[in-house]
Amino acid sequence: MSAIAGIYRFSQDPLDVSAGAPIMESLKRYPADRSSIWQQGHVWFGCHAQWITQQSAHELLPFYCAERRLAITADAIIDNRDELMDGLQVPTRARQAMTDGEILLLAYEKWGESMPERLVGDFAFMIWDGNKQMLFGARDFSGARTLYYHRNGEQLAFCTAIRPLLSLPYVHQELNEPWLAEFLAISGVFEPPDLSTTVYRHIEQLPPSHTLTVRSRQVSVSRYYSLTETSPLQLKTSEEYQEAFRDVFNRAVTSRLQRTSRMVGAHLSGGLDSGSVAGFAAKALERDHRKLHTFSYVPEDGFEDWTPKRRLADERPLIRQTVQHAGNIEDSYLSFNGRSPFTDIDHWLDIMETPYKFFENSFWLRGIYEQAHERGVGILLNGARGNYSISWGNALDYYAKLMKKMAWVRLRGEINQYSMNIGVGRKRIIAELCKQAFPLLKRRHAASSANEFPQLVNPEFARQAGVYDKLTDRQFTEIGSGEDLPSDPVEARKYHFDSYNVWSTTGTSVSKLSLQYPLWAHDPTNDLRVIRYCLSVPMEQYVQNGLDRALIRRSAQGYLPDNVRLNQRLKGIQAADILHRMTPHWSQMVRELDQLCRDSRMQQVLNISVVREALDEARNGMHPSQAYSPAIKVLMRSLIVYRFLERNF
Repeated sequence: MSAIAGIYRFSQDPLDVSAGAPIMESLKRYPADRSSIWQQGHVWFGCHAQWITQQSAHELLPFYCAERRLAITADAIIDNRDELMDGLQVPTRARQAMTDGEILLLAYEKWGESMPERLVGDFAFMIWDGNKQMLFGARDFSGARTLYYHRNGEQLAFCTAIRPLLSLPYVHQELNEPWLAEFLAISGVFEPPDLSTTVYRHIEQLPPSHTLTVRSRQVSVSRYYSLTETSPLQLKTSEEYQEAFRDVFNRAVTSRLQRTSRMVGAHLSGGLDSGSVAGFAAKALERDHRKLHTFSYVPEDGFEDWTPKRRLADERPLIRQTVQHAGNIEDSYLSFNGRSPFTDIDHWLDIMETPYKFFENSFWLRGIYEQAHERGVGILLNGARGNYSISWGNALDYYAKLMKKMAWVRLRGEINQYSMNIGVGRKRIIAELCKQAFPLLKRRHAASSANEFPQLVNPEFARQAGVYDKLTDRQFTEIGSGEDLPSDPVEARKYHFDSYNVWSTTGTSVSKLSLQYPLWAHDPTNDLRVIRYCLSVPMEQYVQNGLDRALIRRSAQGYLPDNVRLNQRLKGIQAADILHRMTPHWSQMVRELDQLCRDSRMQQVLNISVVREALDEARNGMHPSQAYSPAIKVLMRSLIVYRFLERNF
């Protein structure tokens, strides 16, 4: 895992070896085990390496092979090493010591520009092909590692982070107003859908699942597909589906753990996704006489739980059951007293290098990375993508399909069992099911709450930025809300994996947190092998006998306690205590918001009447139960943008 950089001069006039010195100096803000550069003619590469795997400790990047005239700088941890080395016919004796960079070069030499499709793991890399006089690079399918670049008439410069590119004397730090207007216009936590752009006018981004090719003065960006059409899997019994799942999921977990001698950690909540990851990891580590270190966020001391009875603000009871059942876990419960989304704004602006929206969980996400790093953790597991992979399977979606097929006998039996499992009457379930089965009813219901989150961008600013027409397009302003998804749940799931812009923010934050706190965040639920398997499994395996998310519930038997594995009545709720945490700083926040409302530039950018209305609601404090209200979202997002602009433009 590394921060990588490079410069390619179009004219092919030689670069000075110090051409990238400002970049490497800027990268010093991140911890590193080794920093190196390589330069030949009009190409310069740099690497600021953090050693996570055993192989990386003796890997020298950038690496140049004079015989093949190939150079590489890479930020990569490849997970399907054995499969790749089989295809590359690497001798058995050479495999253990072979670095990921060497594997990438061999893969490029054999499969050329199609090689990224074969890779499983987190990566961003650039290769200089001296024979073809071509620069070629790629970013992994979900964007777990970042890659930015600047190009002008003379050169292209790239880097894992934005700030080092801005340190170059020929890169001007200018605001990309269309990006900011779109960022503000989208009501969800998502960034503008064109991921080739950034908040900086002269800094571009290589989107996830894309390659970058530079020949002479021609720069081309192309999408590659790791999740091509998946063939439906047809096994004889549910037990066979479970066994096949355990096999592929266990490989996804253990392939990471076996490559590091550092401690292994994991996020752990009271739910299925992180619990399953921790359960499988704890058993795998036990065979090597190593413990799993788990980190769980819990509410701040003194917080009075206001949440509904079916929601858990404090998941410790369920977490402790998982810890006890799985064994081989050293658990930590972290409340981060004194921290809040407000106190963490400047830290996150430094980390992200761009405005962000996920403020609710910001303080504890950073806190867990900080704690894991201080305790010597090298790999930090999570289950962030589980909802669409291992624990997919919404019961009502499946029952709506049964209703449309008029499979009444099966539907009746499922509803009866589901009603008993979740403790909700059948009439309520059927009423909700009708909305799922008949989209017109659902749309009418949705229309009544369409204006719940007010439009934050100043319409005139949106007009000047050229995005005014998008303000009336709900498929744009409500990206990720479900409004833009197909009604068929299977097609909606495929659309999710095809729409990389919906989950890019997660990859970006994880990549940049890992640079700040040198450890590798890894999500086995996002492993391509796991996703391919899960997409091939028929929906009947995901909803079965009144169980939603049934595949993981059945497959996790023995790894999770039944109270967690079969729990369909209680659900954790994150960051329910954010307003409680922000109370000590409330007057300071209100003063800054008053200042924001008087700022002439912010009056041009934001819909100030919306901000003032939210501020009037919040001026004298807010009840903790308003933690997820539109008002606090408006105020915090406005503050984050305000500080970002003040610091950078």
